[in-house]
Amino acid sequence: MTKKVKITQVKSSIDRSRRQKDTLIALGLRKISQSRVHTVTPQIQGMIAKVSHLVKVEEVK
Repeated sequence: MTKKVKITQVKSSIDRSRRQKDTLIALGLRKISQSRVHTVTPQIQGMIAKVSHLVKVEEVK
């Protein structure tokens, strides 16, 4: 069974680098408190690592 995670943006992307803004958009996050559920893959884990200070990650059962 594949693991899923719920990613919620908790901090603004204002005054962040273009790379971090693009990563948030790629994760489907555009506003604070917006959430998306993603399947855990190496690519998603890498994106989460790049913006870990801007998001909250929870495991979905």
